Amino acid sequence: MLERAIRRESFELVLGDDLVVRGEVRVRELREGEEGRPVLIMAHGFKGFKDWGFIPYAAESFAKGGYAVIAFNFSLNGVRETDYDELEKFGFNTFTREQEDLSAVVEALRAGELPLADSIRADELYLLGFSRGAATVDLYAAAHPDVKGIVSWNGNAVCYLFPEEFREKVLREGIGYVFDARTQTQMPIRAGLFEDLDRNGERYHILDQMAKLKLPALFVQGDRDSEAILQGSLRLREAAPHQRHVTVEGADHAFGTAHPFRGTTAELEKAIEVTARFLEDCRSGAFRD
Repeated sequence: MLERAIRRESFELVLGDDLVVRGEVRVRELREGEEGRPVLIMAHGFKGFKDWGFIPYAAESFAKGGYAVIAFNFSLNGVRETDYDELEKFGFNTFTREQEDLSAVVEALRAGELPLADSIRADELYLLGFSRGAATVDLYAAAHPDVKGIVSWNGNAVCYLFPEEFREKVLREGIGYVFDARTQTQMPIRAGLFEDLDRNGERYHILDQMAKLKLPALFVQGDRDSEAILQGSLRLREAAPHQRHVTVEGADHAFGTAHPFRGTTAELEKAIEVTARFLEDCRSGAFRD
């Protein structure tokens, strides 16, 4: 039997004030009489974008597995088409902005306003976030219990991993910079990031929110990630022992891959495999077994 093609279409959501969420929908073609696909929205990480590294490959994999996959750029991620071609916007990003961007995608999905809507079951929604994107997904799910399940790939247990001295400097001077070794770019971080977190301390406390989370969650963690994220993973296990936690042996932060993407790895395939199993367990009701 021939494998059905993956349909892919792009979209833009104009949110005002030069805020645009750009994304893509991937859906495997339906057979006659077949129901629409459940939805998996993928959120990229800090200094990332929808076409970064393994994201398109993973999106294609999940689409082949029977999901309508939506990958998108946060409106202030600093990327329109290529690496940081809107760098100034990057400095104005906040967690509240990312929550609003993700909400806009979900609202457009449920209103039938995204491409390929006739192939999508908008009421069956799952979220997957990578790195900082996982933190955004965690917090969104905490406020939206109608989400069916969430997946964290090498996710943060706190909303930022900057040293306290950097935070104080940015709050004092209004702006600071972090170096991106891949592009040799100084990335601006503005005071609004930390001010937003200070205003939303309880709402954006990831460990507390995950401890209370009722809907199913999977936390996938590579054992060769940074020490800060590994320590956060241990704290997430302690805070949310009722959820599913999987360690991928030999996996660094990007599961052994790089940007530009040069091909998959055993570690990335493991992350995809355990995620697909979790999603199917959520759908079948077997998650708690």
